[in-house]
Amino acid sequence: MTDLFENPIGLDGFEFVEFSAPEKGVLEPVFKAMGFTHVANHRSKDVQLWRQGDINLITNYEPGSPAWFFSREHGPSACGMAFRVRDARRAYEELLDRSAEPVQLETGPMELRLPAIRGIGNAIIYLVDRYEGAERGDMSIYDIDFDYLPGIEKHPKGAGFQRIDHLTHNVYGGRMAYWADYYEKLFNFREIRFFDIKGEYTGLTSKALTAPDGKIRIPLNEEGEGGKGQIEEFLREFNGEGIQHIAFICDDLLAAWDSLKTTGVPFMTAPPETYYEMLTERLPGHGENTEKLKARGILLDGTTEGGSPRLLLQIFAEANVGPVFFEFIQRKGDEGFGEGNFKALFESMERDQVRRGTLKVDGPGETA
Repeated sequence: MTDLFENPIGLDGFEFVEFSAPEKGVLEPVFKAMGFTHVANHRSKDVQLWRQGDINLITNYEPGSPAWFFSREHGPSACGMAFRVRDARRAYEELLDRSAEPVQLETGPMELRLPAIRGIGNAIIYLVDRYEGAERGDMSIYDIDFDYLPGIEKHPKGAGFQRIDHLTHNVYGGRMAYWADYYEKLFNFREIRFFDIKGEYTGLTSKALTAPDGKIRIPLNEEGEGGKGQIEEFLREFNGEGIQHIAFICDDLLAAWDSLKTTGVPFMTAPPETYYEMLTERLPGHGENTEKLKARGILLDGTTEGGSPRLLLQIFAEANVGPVFFEFIQRKGDEGFGEGNFKALFESMERDQVRRGTLKVDGPGETA
């Protein structure tokens, strides 16, 4: 993919997301249920590589490491992420010139030293220029620092998820502008979406950012006026700002859902029937099998204007790494984040209330 705009850091997508927990045994069943396979172990540290397609998840239990300390403050959590860059040394120097906070990491013998900076909630952003398909060759950091387990496929298909589509942060009220400025000044991210979602009792504000390479997308969420909503609940449970959810993308979400259901992934509550009754009204001529979507609780968003549907299919798992959860998506031409579903879900719930008699409607746009 060509750069969307100037790419001073040489970004080229996500390389991995790092996780930790105070004790082993919390993260591993979650990853396994989503179709990930434990494929390699670090040569000298208590660190493991879990993989599905081109998605790399790292579990880090190394005593005294930043991940180890992070999990003692936040519990089971995503504690860091790595960006692919064309030249890690030059990217690091440029980021420091742009006032990034450096992070010094201890390395063992014959181990790569990954440049790193401080991110949201004191999480770490690593810079990696050794990855499959990189300009400097196909030898990745895992070929150097890890031992692959015998008899294990290096890139298992799993449930069919191929890469990280986006990764969302929750931040304290009034801090979204600060962190948007952080990504814009350091990496030259740009805002591509802005949402101000209001429910009857709570709301949230979201600013979706994308990197110059078009591969790294990071929405930022903050609580709406009045508080006491889902963002505030996360911040309280997580004990700070941080990664709220990670979205994985696939080519066939219905088949992926069937696989995840078999392995016991717990999904969030499905929308009411009225949501699917409204799909034809909201997305006329979408061409999807509504009954199959409804049977799985999969949401549909996008546009059908011009007679050429551009769609997004999505579904969310329940939070099962502390308050952190996962999203599963399939894109059919739509590059949004499912923003249309917020309004559609709200309207479908109101229609369901009318049907059940809990919301009295006297006429169009009027309630009793």
